[in-house]
Amino acid sequence: MASGKATPPPRVKAPQLYLATPPVSDPAELVRALPDLIQAANVAAVLVRFAPADERTIIQRGKTLAPAIQNASAAMLIEDYYQLVARMGADGAHLRNLDALREAFPTLKPERIAGVGGLQSRHDAMLAGETGTDYVMFGEPPPRGTRPAPDAIAERLQWWAEVFEIPCVGYAQTRDEALAFAATGAEFLLVGEFIWDDPRGPKAALMDVRDAIGQNRTGG
Repeated sequence: MASGKATPPPRVKAPQLYLATPPVSDPAELVRALPDLIQAANVAAVLVRFAPADERTIIQRGKTLAPAIQNASAAMLIEDYYQLVARMGADGAHLRNLDALREAFPTLKPERIAGVGGLQSRHDAMLAGETGTDYVMFGEPPPRGTRPAPDAIAERLQWWAEVFEIPCVGYAQTRDEALAFAATGAEFLLVGEFIWDDPRGPKAALMDVRDAIGQNRTGG
């Protein structure tokens, strides 16, 4: 017999945090900061972005950062530079669009992670899935044009999370976006600039997001 009580909606599992670095020129400060950030907020992966430099310098920066990230139990992915992933000991690469994913795939797979963003349509996202990407990312600022509204990004994340097994990542530019994207069922939440720019410091900002998405998940 029905009790007459409304059935609560199913809880959405909180996404794992994916932390993007500022463009790295001197890795020393990040080497000191990242282990504590990763462990305190249970960061699953770090996306390393490099300031422009020659190949040898990029590799050295990556080799310097890798132990700080991986010894703290997070995966290290690098933005672009997929040809250098193995040489710096990274776990994989994030590619900017579908064409870059297709180009990088033979180099990265099957040993390393190949994730992709810059997907302009649902069709592009499905093609990335067919290519074999390890994740799709929605919400990145495009190199040209206008970024979709947060509501549209959230809708795309929810669609993907409900239909496909391949994980999706929501790129959050603000704390409010982080909360909205966390409620979609996305497996990962990428946070970056607003964490590093927070006047309280990156650890306080990251912990705030971690706690907030946990509360969002449980309705607290």
